Amino acid sequence: MRILLSNDDGVHSPGLVALYEGLRGLGDLEVVAPDRDHSGASNALTLNRPLTVEQHPNGFRSVDGTPTDCVHLAVNGLFDVPFDRVVSGINTHANLGDDIIYSGTVAAATEGRHLGLPAIAVSLANEGLFHYETAARVVRLLLEHNRPLVLGPRSILNVNVPDVPWDELKGFRVTRLGRRERAEGAVPMTCPRGKERYWIGAAGEGGDAGPGTDFHAVREGYVSITPVHVDMTRHEALVPLDEWVDALPDGFGGQV
Repeated sequence: MRILLSNDDGVHSPGLVALYEGLRGLGDLEVVAPDRDHSGASNALTLNRPLTVEQHPNGFRSVDGTPTDCVHLAVNGLFDVPFDRVVSGINTHANLGDDIIYSGTVAAATEGRHLGLPAIAVSLANEGLFHYETAARVVRLLLEHNRPLVLGPRSILNVNVPDVPWDELKGFRVTRLGRRERAEGAVPMTCPRGKERYWIGAAGEGGDAGPGTDFHAVREGYVSITPVHVDMTRHEALVPLDEWVDALPDGFGGQV
């Protein structure tokens, strides 16, 4: 098995190193990650300049671009031998509910899926204890499963692991994405040159965080495993929307 590892926290992130160490011996591992923290980059792709790739003494490669850039380059040009799957992480903080819209960790996994590879995004629900080895062991267990998992096209697994020692995990739960409350307001500040600047406010708490959600599973001490489908079409709205468009008073009747 040939596995591409990436992340959004940067090539020197302890979570990425822990993931690499935790998967040693499982297959041929290659690491291509951003040269700096790109948390919140989502699926951004750099199209306005060329990208630089550097190889580090530990064999890891860094790219002066986004997580999506890293996976795209790795799969589409940096290596002659194809990969079997992509694993993105271990993210320093949880990616629950709405977080996945912004997450560069999830974006790296979805880019792998767009390029035809099974992919997993893994994050640590950080409580300040940094049990990355627990999350790495979770990923290894998933990859060593003797039954192949077929999720269908454009789907990945989003995995969130409680920040506890391995023997304190309660188990695994298959979950749906919860939903956060509205984010906190932007925080103004004044820079040394006297100009007003703003910090983006902190994410809201879990608004939809009851049983069955990823929030609830992690809070109860379980690994949350959520199948994420990248098709953002709201299919159940197609028929009522079509009827609404047909009724537009523009003479076209919804037809072109």
